[in-house]
Amino acid sequence: MKKNLLGTAITLALLLSGCTTVTPAYKDIGSRSAPCIEGGPDAVAQKFYDLRIQNKQTGLPNSNQLAQYRPYLSTALYQALLNAQHEPKIDLAATPNEKHDAVGGDVFSSLFQGPTSVSVHSASTIPNTDARNIPLRVNMTNDGTQSKQPKWQDEVLMVREGHCWAIDDVRYMADLDFVSGGTLRQVLENR
Repeated sequence: MKKNLLGTAITLALLLSGCTTVTPAYKDIGSRSAPCIEGGPDAVAQKFYDLRIQNKQTGLPNSNQLAQYRPYLSTALYQALLNAQHEPKIDLAATPNEKHDAVGGDVFSSLFQGPTSVSVHSASTIPNTDARNIPLRVNMTNDGTQSKQPKWQDEVLMVREGHCWAIDDVRYMADLDFVSGGTLRQVLENR
């Protein structure tokens, strides 16, 4: 009798385990041939901005910086930045995104001088865990700027490539008189 109950319990457990299998909404989440940074979208974005601030990097990344940034960037954004390195420089005074002078201004934030500290909002408030892209708000501060409002907020678009999260674009959202809106990709396309 005990063997019969044990056999029935094992059979029932095996049947029930088949019922608890979860199928993800996206079976194919693409692939990524480049190295990536461990963590969720918010952790990857925070590590990227921490790296830029630590190394005091602004402007369009040079070849060495771009190689260092590669694990943080989507394939599309990496390629756009790579292409921008090889394009001739133009007079940015004639363009609407003057503040993003590729020679000296920070292309990864709204403010020309860039941030001195960054806090990326948590992605845990986003309900869809199967998302392929997630926009995250980023609080930025520049303690050394002469502007009236050294604090602002931008948005970073994180995309999922394979099992990695990477930065795909930055939306400039600062509410400052001398800052025009737009995105990093638009700045790169309009160069």
